[in-house]
Amino acid sequence: MDKLTEIMNWKAEEIADRIRDVSSDELESFASEATLRGSFLEALKAPQGLAVISEIKRRSPSAGQIKDLGPSIDQADKYLAAGGDCLSILTDTKYFGGELSDLSSVTEKFREQSKGIPCLRKDFMIHPIQVLEAAQAGASAILIIVRALSDQQMTDLRQAADLAGLDSLYEIHSEPELERAVTQDAKIIGVNNRDLAIFKTDLAFSEKLIPQFPKDVVAVSESGIWTGEDAARVKACGAKAILVGEALMKAPDTAQLMADFHNA
Repeated sequence: MDKLTEIMNWKAEEIADRIRDVSSDELESFASEATLRGSFLEALKAPQGLAVISEIKRRSPSAGQIKDLGPSIDQADKYLAAGGDCLSILTDTKYFGGELSDLSSVTEKFREQSKGIPCLRKDFMIHPIQVLEAAQAGASAILIIVRALSDQQMTDLRQAADLAGLDSLYEIHSEPELERAVTQDAKIIGVNNRDLAIFKTDLAFSEKLIPQFPKDVVAVSESGIWTGEDAARVKACGAKAILVGEALMKAPDTAQLMADFHNA
C-alpha cells in the first residue's frame, strides 16, 4: 500500500461518524460570505510575478517534524507581513499535526482585522461534509487530489464547493490525472512535484505537465521549491503560482525568501 492510499483509508475511517447528507441550502448559506473570505482564484491571478501560497505545516510523513509551532496565527501573521498571496493550512491531525481550528483561528483573526487573505483547507477531501466544515471555518478553497478520488467523488466535492462559494484546487501528478481534472472544468490545477506513493520530489513533473494545461487554467507548482532559482524554473514552464510549505516554515528570513519567490 502506498502512502496516499494509507492516508485516504485512514481519512475515510476518521470522518465516518461525521458523514451525513449535506443539503444545498447549508452550503449556499456560506456563498454570501465569499467576498469576506476573499477569492483564492483571483488572488493567484493578481500578482504580475509568481503568486505564493504559503503553507502552515507542522510536520509531514516525508519530513517528520518541520517546526514546533505555537498558534497557527503566529505563522500566518509572519506570512502576511512577508507578502504572501494566499495561505494553505493543513487540517489533518494524524499525518500532518494540524487541526481545523488552525484554519478557523486564522480566518477569524484576519476577518476581524479586515486583512482578508484567502485560505485553502489542505486536507484529504472525500465527502461534502468536509467542504461544509471548510466553509464554516472560513476557507476560500478546498483541495481535490485527483489520484485519490473517483470521478463521482470529485464531482460531488466540486459541486459542494461551488455552492458554498469556495474555489477548488485540483492536484495532479500525471497526464491521465490532468485529463481527469480538465474534464471536471478545473480552474486551478496544481502539479504535486512529490510522488505521494514514494514521496520522491522532482520539479521535472511541473516542467512536463504544466505546458499541457489549457490556457485559461491557473497553474500551480507544489512541493520541492526551496529557492528563487527553483521558483524561476517552474515559472519558466508556465506556473502562475507556487505552493511552499517546508522552505518557508524553516526560513531564517521569511520576507527575503518570499521576495525571492515573487521576483523569480
